[in-house]
Amino acid sequence: MSFWDIIWFIIVFFAFATYLMVLFSIVADLFRDPDVSGVMKAVWVICLVFFTFITAVVYLIARGRGMNERAAKKYEEARAAQEDYVRSVAGAGASAPEQIAKAKELLDSGAISADEFASLKAKALA
Repeated sequence: MSFWDIIWFIIVFFAFATYLMVLFSIVADLFRDPDVSGVMKAVWVICLVFFTFITAVVYLIARGRGMNERAAKKYEEARAAQEDYVRSVAGAGASAPEQIAKAKELLDSGAISADEFASLKAKALA
């Protein structure tokens, strides 16, 4: 096996892995979109199975902008949920003693570690 065979293998493997990532992204986006009917989802999946490359290119051209918008919306929802969780754990809007008491309850219940408690306590006192 020559050096160029190894380089060629790396390039082909990278292209194949990238292609699989694109296919999985397309399938995930397709099933995440509530505007597409079940029949159309089935048609897209069948086309992806039998005409993979051309279908992937057509999907990205035809529905790429919507795919990006749905991904951004999903990201924002996850970010908002995380911020709500952090606010509930830290007791945002409460006084420092209330925040420390809430953190102590979480520590006693085992929901947070001692390091996390110390961090929340320091943040409340700051």
